[in-house]
Amino acid sequence: MAQIEVKVPQLSESVAEATLLQWHKKVGEQVARDENLIDIETDKVVLELPAPDAGVIVQVIKADGATVVAGEVIAIIDTEASAQAGAPAAAAAPAPQAAAPAAAAAEPANKGSVAMPAAAKLLADNNLSTSQVTGTGKDGRVTKGDVLGALSAPAAAPAAAAKPALAAVAAPVAAGLENRPEQRVPMSRLRARVAERLLQSQATNAILTTFNEINMQPVIDLRNKYKDKFEKEHGVKLGFMSFFVKAVVHALKKYPIVNASVDGNDIVYHGYFDIGVA
Repeated sequence: MAQIEVKVPQLSESVAEATLLQWHKKVGEQVARDENLIDIETDKVVLELPAPDAGVIVQVIKADGATVVAGEVIAIIDTEASAQAGAPAAAAAPAPQAAAPAAAAAEPANKGSVAMPAAAKLLADNNLSTSQVTGTGKDGRVTKGDVLGALSAPAAAPAAAAKPALAAVAAPVAAGLENRPEQRVPMSRLRARVAERLLQSQATNAILTTFNEINMQPVIDLRNKYKDKFEKEHGVKLGFMSFFVKAVVHALKKYPIVNASVDGNDIVYHGYFDIGVA
């Protein structure tokens, strides 16, 4: 039996550690030389770790989501074993047993469309498979935005169901405000570093405002059509602000990341819309 170690490659300068995103192979499976075994994310980039040689994975030392450093051994490949012989050997070894569930949990994400590295991590974190998400990337690939869009829809049901349990101790809430679902997603290393740099940039650079011109004629026509009826029914004039607020809410529904906030190392996606007008 000839075994070789799969090690974390040398990381970029100033990068001390990285995160394992998702194993593409599990214990007992055959791998080819240079085949991508797992995606590794640092503060600066997501990179692929190719197999150093052909063989069978007999041990996964570090599971999905583990924090690793350069040169650390994360798996063992037997270059003389076959896939049929490799599986029983892995079952008998004590170490692979702990890593096998993590690999098995990630397996559904490999079925269906191909997921981008960041999207694959989100899928694994939320126990989703690519078959549950419609890919909009090149060749139907599932992007991180696709996963976030899928998460924002089902998040409302569990959050709403949890509210009745709190009704006995919660203060009375105005009608229509009791259903305020939220979805919390851990930030990746890359996104956390981008957020940190953006905050630093905001503190050290001048903040400018940009303007985009649009054709308001359709809105003007719509207002002219209903303004008299609206004023007669409600006693107030129909202005343009209501159209602006409606457009904002529509945009936030289409792009939920814009309606999100950062809480520690998590991104919180809000399933409600609080619009303030100065």
